[in-house]
Amino acid sequence: MQPVVTVGLDGSPESLAAARWAADEAEKRRLTLRLLHAWPLLAPEPARVASEVDQNYWAKRLVHTAQAELQAHHPGLTVLGSLVPEDAQEALFRAAAESEMLVLGSRGLESVESYFMGDVSMPVVARAARPVVLVRAEPADREPAPVAPSRVVVALKLHTPGDELLDFAFHSAAARGLPLLALHGHSVPLHARMPWGADHTVAEEITKEARKELGRALRPWHEKYPQVELVDSVRLSSPAKAVVQAAESAALLVVGRRAHRHGVTPHLGPVAHAALHHGRCPVAVVPHD
Repeated sequence: MQPVVTVGLDGSPESLAAARWAADEAEKRRLTLRLLHAWPLLAPEPARVASEVDQNYWAKRLVHTAQAELQAHHPGLTVLGSLVPEDAQEALFRAAAESEMLVLGSRGLESVESYFMGDVSMPVVARAARPVVLVRAEPADREPAPVAPSRVVVALKLHTPGDELLDFAFHSAAARGLPLLALHGHSVPLHARMPWGADHTVAEEITKEARKELGRALRPWHEKYPQVELVDSVRLSSPAKAVVQAAESAALLVVGRRAHRHGVTPHLGPVAHAALHHGRCPVAVVPHD
């Protein structure tokens, strides 16, 4: 099968926002875009039937309408429509394994309700074999951001950054022509916490060692993607808080999750959870060893 970016489409504003983002991404990466709509009650396709009695009419219209819009805005992009008579979650798992990435819409709720992940999205993100990108649909009445997104951000652990994670982050920054911020958040140890903040000597030592580790992890990838302007940053705060703050002005936030082994229940770590619940930019969750 040819390399594709697949987007799950259900007609919601969130899935349409995801489809538009996926079309831009597929064009940047020179890949085919596949629009996937899965519904267990899809009827077997008849040879010829009038639209008024076609049980799949609305499903077809959903996909064809999105396909026409995206093709009009991206005339050089190959856009395929796919109707699958399956449970959405299972269809998305399979699509993720067959795609360069899977793109899904996420429902954003305001104020204290913050960010809500649907029943389908969260299990797919936690178990998919390939990167999954979650895209929010901003409310029509929201003021546009005062500053255009200026970078890609990748959240890194020091000892297990993951090759798949770094390759995806550098590739994404290169495709956009944007700098890459490689971020490591490190909580200050209890013994170094003072009433006025962190002990300066301890904070300096932690930062120095962390930046040395970051440099070692990033060096081979910067050599592979020399066109990417790279900035590394160590922030002495909880990793989840550091990542959410860094993503405020990001075009894309990239976080990792450990690929689950046989018999291990799939789950997302606290940084990925925080990114998905509080990050406003698109968030890519990349499984890695």
